[in-house]
Amino acid sequence: MPASSLGHFLIYGHAASNAAYPAVQRDARIDVLRGLALLVIFINHMPGNVVSAYMPHNYGFSDAADAFVMIAGVSATLAYGGLIERRGLSVGALKIAARLWTLYIAHIAVFIIVCGVVAAAVTRTQNPLYVEAINIQPFFSDTFAALVEALTLSYQPYYLDILPLYIVLLALFPAIYYGVRVSPLATLVASLAIWQSALFLGLNLPNAGSAGWFFNPFAWQVIFTLGVIIGRAAQLGLSAPRLRRLDMLAVAFLVFAWSAKVSMGNPFGIAALNDWFDSVQLGSDKTNLAWTRILHVVALAWLAIRWLPAGRGLLSSKVARILAEMGRHSLDVFCVGIVLSIIGQIILAETAFAIGPQLLVCVAGITILAGLGIFLSWYQSVTRQGAKADTLPVHGAPSP
Repeated sequence: MPASSLGHFLIYGHAASNAAYPAVQRDARIDVLRGLALLVIFINHMPGNVVSAYMPHNYGFSDAADAFVMIAGVSATLAYGGLIERRGLSVGALKIAARLWTLYIAHIAVFIIVCGVVAAAVTRTQNPLYVEAINIQPFFSDTFAALVEALTLSYQPYYLDILPLYIVLLALFPAIYYGVRVSPLATLVASLAIWQSALFLGLNLPNAGSAGWFFNPFAWQVIFTLGVIIGRAAQLGLSAPRLRRLDMLAVAFLVFAWSAKVSMGNPFGIAALNDWFDSVQLGSDKTNLAWTRILHVVALAWLAIRWLPAGRGLLSSKVARILAEMGRHSLDVFCVGIVLSIIGQIILAETAFAIGPQLLVCVAGITILAGLGIFLSWYQSVTRQGAKADTLPVHGAPSP
């Protein structure tokens, strides 16, 4: 695609040729990258284990959460944007509402299961610190109030904050999508303005026992909106233009981020940047979404769009196929991964973070999550075959 077509899309929200919507094939990159993000989130939710030291957040400004939210925006556009185009907003809104209900029930179920896991651990080990480590002491001190707050998403224990964010962002999807249809650039400017206004005014949604949601939706809607824009381009059949200078700029920024994260102190010796390097080495602001996180995930997204094969070529390796199976069933794998990471934290603490149990917990968790993705794909294929068989006419009987 020439750069002029990209500019036309960003301003007007449709292809320069005004061609009809092409059939959008499932993009292997989405499933593979989402599956990889799920594994990284699982590892990162067990802080202190040796494997987490090699996760992407130690080598750049963004992490798997940023990628997960951007991919969610892309997927929502391909799934619900296409439905809105074909059958109208009312049908699309009903489908989104059904998905929101599924996400909500999944979040509440994981909340209850995690509380049960921690209660069992405290009973068995006589160590009440597990309650504080995951911030579920309100559930045990005032169960009724905590349940009400959990049901209204105004109480989120640690590690149970991504699904509430996605619920809010998906509820906003129709408005974001229609804005992107009119003008992706104008919608992005509005999104950035909302983010900066929220920072200036200190806006966030309430979260019992803390200053607000760990993932501030007023900030994280920026990354989701970027994902919607990317999804809209894919929906229109647009491909990334061959801009080698932009490729080089993206690579240069990733190298800069890597050097900033792995260095001790200021790697460039510019005194005015000493405090900034100290801050990003501790971690870029995740709650309110630092600029560096946005630029980093955008650079990664650009290179993935430009250089990863979109078709089945990406699935030539067994590892990629397994990641894709996990990515296709992201909600199930994510929920199980949260529970496994909480169990993993308890096991690591009880074994004094010995290297053997650390590696065993990571390998076991990855194996379970991969196996779950493979099983769900197999089960889905079996049920589809069964459904097709049920619709076939019986031999010798007239077709309906």
